[in-house]
This record gives sequence, structure tokens and C-alpha cells, in this order.
Amino acid sequence: MNFQLISCAQKLQNNKIAIKKSDEKIQEIITAANRIDLYFSLLQNKNIAIVANQTSVIQKLQRAEAASNVMGSKKVTQHLVDFLNNKKNINIQKVFAPEHGFRGKADAAELVKDGKDSKTGLPIISLYGKNKKPTAEQLKNIDIVVFDIQDVGVRFYTYISTLHYVMEACAELNIPLLILDRPNPNAHYIDGPILEKEHASFVGKHPVPVVYGMTIGEYGQMINGEKWLKNGIQCDLEVIPLKNYNHNSNYSLTIRPSPNLPNDKSINLYPSLGFFEGTTINAGRGTKFQFQRYGAPYFPKTDFNYTPQANFGAKYPKHKNKTCYGVDVSDTEKLSAINLEWLIDAYQKTPKNEIFFGSTFTIHAGNTKLQRQIEKGLSAKEIRGIWQKDLEEFKKIRSKYLIYK
Repeated sequence: MNFQLISCAQKLQNNKIAIKKSDEKIQEIITAANRIDLYFSLLQNKNIAIVANQTSVIQKLQRAEAASNVMGSKKVTQHLVDFLNNKKNINIQKVFAPEHGFRGKADAAELVKDGKDSKTGLPIISLYGKNKKPTAEQLKNIDIVVFDIQDVGVRFYTYISTLHYVMEACAELNIPLLILDRPNPNAHYIDGPILEKEHASFVGKHPVPVVYGMTIGEYGQMINGEKWLKNGIQCDLEVIPLKNYNHNSNYSLTIRPSPNLPNDKSINLYPSLGFFEGTTINAGRGTKFQFQRYGAPYFPKTDFNYTPQANFGAKYPKHKNKTCYGVDVSDTEKLSAINLEWLIDAYQKTPKNEIFFGSTFTIHAGNTKLQRQIEKGLSAKEIRGIWQKDLEEFKKIRSKYLIYK
């Protein structure tokens, strides 16, 4: 018997298995919006309202002739509203837009006005500002609502609050809601303090941790199942799932989900640096490195400094036109837990005569405890230890609504 031949054959077989497994791992994630065959029939011959922004796109293959005259194909995106609006028997009546607007150009907390989309002529209704919840009049004669927005899996990111109000309005008027699911780039971990009911706001409405590890479709199922809508009502909800996705999948966002989350790095650091939104510290707004640095003019002088200036997404950044000294965290390896050390470091660098905690810190943290813990000098490890029991309880609730592994 030729053991060498057997050994070679076995190696070839192992290589084939390894290649197959590798191919399985890198299968392309298909967003629900692209799975048109699963939802197109649900929309035909119905009056539709779509909740959407600049991330609500489908990917299409387009034939393209290269410089070498060899025919090929390239991927292009088309907005879901534009795509559906050109389809026969699809009757889009209006578009609802969340914070930052339909085309995603408004600053955080900036008033977004109602209007008309110049491309399609469809009426655009803002769900940010005084009108956070669609009214009965705005949903009059609507047969179904479609929700397709890219989320980043962080409690104080307001798109899940918009989802809450859309679900509530649909439930009250017996209108079905269809969520086209999208990946959560921060779905690979669960961390942070749980929001306490008395501190609920549009910056966080539900008793979940800062990072909750669910897609927006799974989150919608949790809102429904836990009866978090007003008076415990439930929505007629259907979620179109992703294909080839799990909570540990790497997914790079090619479109900014909002003006100040320009890339994968800022999205990954956002759960940690987002706490600075409730303080007097600048977290990179007014620079090209939003949520990749933090600083203030009154920090100790160091070699690293930057000057926030008005730019896309930040007309009035904290400490505008002032030199800020601080810390560059853009080279940080991918986080799988919230980094509290940065928040504690910034607090300790703030002089006693300067204000650190702002009026919105409590709603970002979801409780008053975190501020008190930092003021008392607790370490990041001690604070994180206090979260653990609540996180384990949340994981039990979360497990009931998962669509993906």
C-alpha cells in the first residue's frame, strides 16, 4: 500500500473541505431589500408608505464595458423608493423620513421639514421634531407600511425610536408593517447599562443595554413581543430576513447611516464615544474623524490636538474653532465591549471649575447611576461588574426574538 499516495489524497480532500468551508464563510450577505421575490407580492395593488433614508437601497448588477473592451458587470445601488416607484401595480403614496432626513444630510437634532422629493415627486413627511409618530391623517388610505433603514445597534441611535412610533401608529390603525431587515455592524456583542423606565426618551425608549446585539428586524419583534408599545398593543408585523447573515458577520457599510458616522471605525467606536454627546467634550464632530477622537480646550496640552470646524453633519460642533487637546483613538482595534476608560479619562482631565456632565448625559446613559459612579471614582472594571446581572437578564429576553445565530 502506498501510504504516500493516501497521504496526498487525504491532504487534497482536506483542502477541498477547507475551501468549501471558506467559501461558506465569505458568502455575500443579501439584505432583505434585495430579496424582492419575498416581499414584492405583499406590496402589489396596495397603497404604500415607506419609512426610509439614504441607506434604503438595493444592489443591482449592471453590465459595463471595461477599457479593454471586455464586457463585465459592476454593482450599483438604487434607492428602494426609486426602484419600487417604477414598478407596475406598486403605489407608493408617501415617504416618512427619520432623523437626518430622507437623503441623510441634516445634522443630529436638526429640525427636518416636510417637503417633496425632487426625484419622484412623492411627499416626504418628517418623523423628527414635533411629529415623531405618523398621525392617523398621514396614514389615511395606507394599506401597508414598509420600514427599511440601516441601524447601528446602539440604544441612543434614534432610528429604533422611530421604529417604535411607526409600529405604534400601525398597531392603532390596524395597518400591517413590513420591516426589510439589515445587518447590525455592532451585533457581535452586548454591553452597557440597561435603560431605566423613568429615563426613557427619544434617545432611548426601551429597557435594553447600550449595545443590544440585534438587527432592526429582531428588535422590532422584541418591541412587539414584550408589549412595549403604548397600552401593550401589538403591531401586525412581518420581517423579511437577511440571507447568509449571523451576528458575528463582518459587514461594511458603504453608505453613511448618518452624517457623523462616516466609516466602519466610527461605527464601531460610537457605542463608547457616544456617551460624550451628553458631556461638554468634543468627540470628533467638526472634523473628518467623527467618533474617533475626543478632547476639549481645557484638557492638559499634548502633542495631539485638533480644531473642530463647521462641516457636513456638524454646523455647530462643540468648541467650534477652538484648539482641543485630547486623545486619538482611531487606531484602536475592533471593540467587542464598551470602553469606559475613555469617559473616565476625560472626566479626570476636566478641571474642577469646568462642567463635564451635560443635561443629556442621563438619557444617553439610561440612568443616573453611571454619572454618580464616575464622580465617586469607580474604575471601569467596577462599573462594568455592576452591569452584568442586568445584562444576563436581558439576554434571556433577547433570545426569544432572534432570527439569526
